[in-house]
Amino acid sequence: MTTGGAPSSAARPPSIGRDLFQLAKPGITALICLVAVGGFVLADPRSIDLVRLGILVGAGAAASAGSAMLNHYLDRDIDRRMKRTRARPLAEARIVHGELVLGLGLGLLAAGIAAASVLLNPLTGFSILLGGLTYVVVYTLWLERRSSWNIVIGGFAGSAPALAGGAAAVGMWTPGVLAFALLVFLWTPPHFWSLALLLKDDYQRAGLPMLPKMGDVPFSGKVVVVSAALLVPAALLIGWTGAIAWPILVVLIALGLAFVALTLPLWHEVTRPIARRGFLYSGPYLLFVILAIVANAPLLGGFRGGW
Repeated sequence: MTTGGAPSSAARPPSIGRDLFQLAKPGITALICLVAVGGFVLADPRSIDLVRLGILVGAGAAASAGSAMLNHYLDRDIDRRMKRTRARPLAEARIVHGELVLGLGLGLLAAGIAAASVLLNPLTGFSILLGGLTYVVVYTLWLERRSSWNIVIGGFAGSAPALAGGAAAVGMWTPGVLAFALLVFLWTPPHFWSLALLLKDDYQRAGLPMLPKMGDVPFSGKVVVVSAALLVPAALLIGWTGAIAWPILVVLIALGLAFVALTLPLWHEVTRPIARRGFLYSGPYLLFVILAIVANAPLLGGFRGGW
């Protein structure tokens, strides 16, 4: 079957394992785990327990993969209407029995929450539960098709791993971890709105209100710039908590200013190349923020304790 330029089944033999792996959204799952690592290291950079960190990553990966499968299952009708997603396993009917995906998704999500609660502490499990509920219920089931606030409110799903990381490390949500979670929350809108500007017609075809104002592209472009600019005070807030050394704070501010610079032309003119530039930077931005937070540990006297 060939749809939207996808390889035919003759050229790509069906593989249930490969399709299930795709449904787990491995790229997003990896980023979720990295956010959790950032929260873990930020909570107590002076004493990092690798065993607890490994359990956190394993539980978080299971829960994230399960949530992704549930999102695929619930959005399979939308996926068939979008060029970007119509070749996904459920949309293309390479997996005929959606109940398999539903059951596996629920099982992985429950297993991740249970493992974190039992092997780490209940607050870690609760943080993962909050993330899963936000992504599957609040975003996918409730807001995605109904409100342009879907990404804003649903963005908490990306912040929850930071909270889980802090809880796994020290059993509580520290001020630094809460500030980092806020930064991730504020990162979500410019990331997805840049994509929505790039794929506006595709989202309209699917009936998804993915921009602040779907009928007012210039306004949406300005909102992307403002939302990117909010990442700079969010970085300052992390520094204000004392959780990071000043060189790391400088790096976080510079990363935020670069985001603003790349999206600033959207204030005057919304074009696909500018939107693409903002979207392509948004992923590495968050990755570099997390790497800077990890690099913060030795600056504060880390690499002791669990290391």
